[in-house]
Amino acid sequence: MTKLCNLMRSRWFMPASCLCLGGVVLLASWLGGQLVAGLIGLAVMACFGLFIALASGSETIKGLRGDGRDERFALIDMRATAVTGHVLIVAVVTGWLVEIARGHSGSPFTWLGVVAGISYVLAVAFFRWRG
Repeated sequence: MTKLCNLMRSRWFMPASCLCLGGVVLLASWLGGQLVAGLIGLAVMACFGLFIALASGSETIKGLRGDGRDERFALIDMRATAVTGHVLIVAVVTGWLVEIARGHSGSPFTWLGVVAGISYVLAVAFFRWRG
């Protein structure tokens, strides 16, 4: 197993990622002139990361965190990712339809739908080619 895989399976990877993402939210909000919103975002992400770090009894938390992953959880993760993708595509198409029904251009839903469609076709082609 590579060092990167070991790092990602560490109990501290997900909490550290939450803290880093909270810092990015803070920076983006601060640059946008909304410091309070950024501080709230950082606090929410830090609290979630702390919860993930300290909740050690749950198999689900260990799987999300990375230190409890096995083949079964990898399959659960793949299925959950697929469901999330379907839900997001339905939301993008619905948003696009609402926007064009209002007489607007459909943006940004148009571009999100294009990116989703192209990435899906490329992924199917790649996995078909890879075998």
